[in-house]
Amino acid sequence: QVQLVESGGGLVQAGGSLRLSCVVSGRTFRNYAMGWFRQAPGKEREFVASISASGAFTDYADPVKGRFTISRDNARNTMYLQMNSLKLEDTAVYYCASKPAYGYESTWSASQAYDYWGQGTQVTVSS
Repeated sequence: QVQLVESGGGLVQAGGSLRLSCVVSGRTFRNYAMGWFRQAPGKEREFVASISASGAFTDYADPVKGRFTISRDNARNTMYLQMNSLKLEDTAVYYCASKPAYGYESTWSASQAYDYWGQGTQVTVSS
């Protein structure tokens, strides 16, 4: 059974930092590209960042470039999202997702490409 479990969300003041984690079980983690998405109240789910199966390639949405860093530890079956200089507009539920890489070192920004999702972790940025 495939499971993705996010953690690390919480309440933080604007300008602060948080690190999200996503632990994957039930599949060979190194064979899957991974992504972070978020959904704010009243808005559609949007792409945040993606990382290729080996971690060699990353991609970011424009609003988070230079502030967020995606990474992964294939030995620990874990992906991370380091979020710095948080803004009020970063408030959302953050989801991790996985996609079979099929041997390709690619990143993916389309949510439809991912086949398994976590339950989400709430990030709230206050002023």
